[in-house]
Amino acid sequence: MFENLSAKLQDVFKNLRNRGRLTEKDVDLALKEVRMALLEADVNFKVTKDFVASVKARAIGSAVLESLTPAQQVIKIVFEELTALMGGQSAKIAFANKPPTLVMLVGLQGSGKTTTCAKLASLLRKQGKRPMMAAADVYRPAAIKQLQVLGSQLNIEVFTLGDKADPADIAAGAVERARSFGYDTVLLDTAGRLHIDEEMMVELERIRARVSPHEVLLVVDAMTGQDAVNVATTFNERMGIDGVVLTKLDGDARGGAALSVRAVTGKPIKFVATGEKLDALEPFHPDRMSSRILGMGDVLTIIERAQEVFDEEQARQVQEKIRKQELTLDDFLKQMQDVRKMGPLDQILGMIPGLGRSKALKDLKVDEKDIGKVEAIIRSMTPGERRNPSIIDGSRKRRIAVGSGTKVQDVNALLKQFEQTRKMLKQLGEVSKHKGPLGKMPFMP
Repeated sequence: MFENLSAKLQDVFKNLRNRGRLTEKDVDLALKEVRMALLEADVNFKVTKDFVASVKARAIGSAVLESLTPAQQVIKIVFEELTALMGGQSAKIAFANKPPTLVMLVGLQGSGKTTTCAKLASLLRKQGKRPMMAAADVYRPAAIKQLQVLGSQLNIEVFTLGDKADPADIAAGAVERARSFGYDTVLLDTAGRLHIDEEMMVELERIRARVSPHEVLLVVDAMTGQDAVNVATTFNERMGIDGVVLTKLDGDARGGAALSVRAVTGKPIKFVATGEKLDALEPFHPDRMSSRILGMGDVLTIIERAQEVFDEEQARQVQEKIRKQELTLDDFLKQMQDVRKMGPLDQILGMIPGLGRSKALKDLKVDEKDIGKVEAIIRSMTPGERRNPSIIDGSRKRRIAVGSGTKVQDVNALLKQFEQTRKMLKQLGEVSKHKGPLGKMPFMP
């Protein structure tokens, strides 16, 4: 996400840093490039104009231009203004004091409402909630079935009265069932159209009047660019939305919608979908997104994902083994499997400060088949071989290769990689005593 915008902004600031002392003309030229980068990223014209004006008003002054690090001061101002543009602080769902909380998902057909409904249910359950989904899209073929399939995958109940029922009756019935069975959150999946029309808006208004949802979340496809802002504006005027969920952010290298929606509608982006899997939905943090766009990384998100996946006691034991140089191939495999659960590897590495635009990361293509091959090789070893790879001679390598369906060269490559990892960790010293936020992170092969 934001790949093109991020690249151009980082180039602008690299040029600023190379200049040393700055003049007002230098800042003007830089901001012209920033303006073009934002417009090319599909950011709304008025939003871009106001943003550049705000940055310029703060950057053109003796406190900045006469400082020892003027370029860093300008970058800091851009970071702060970018964060403010996207809402300043992360916004959460306002849960009702008396459950159940009804969250109504609205949007155009194809924006990803049904999948988002399931993703949000999964996320809320991780946060300790007891959600239920309700299928109120009675028009799109198989919409109800799709939500039921997703519900069965997550083991979350889906309420439906069939495709002949009134959507308002479905919403009311779902709330009653939630009260009766102790669900504290109801996520209502509603019907959309290919474009905004009066019939759709009237039906949504009728549902809202019937059940009075605590939250109305607009699901918007980020890949629609400027049209996403137009859709958000219209829905907000008619429905009075409480927040926005941006989907398909992983598929849009421009991402201007995320920078425009909050400024145009005044409503916060609450969640973003960054992949197709049911766990690929995360709360939207304006400051972290600004940090990613400007190439500063996003260590906090990495730590949060790691904490969801890694068991603290297990991580402590692995770190102890690293200190004693007792790391085994079983540990190596377990850590690799856990890292995969955190998300695509190139996405995780892109959040590490300094790696966002590195050539090594740009050329990195992680093939799931390669990771599966490593797993097959390790599982074809005996417990003794996994504990002590040094005993693996030529005949053992041939046996392991046959058992895993690979070649001896693949076995050799894995053993070499594992040995290099152990040497690297030895050089790094005691991982658990690392100061700062990175010290909370587990060992990641």
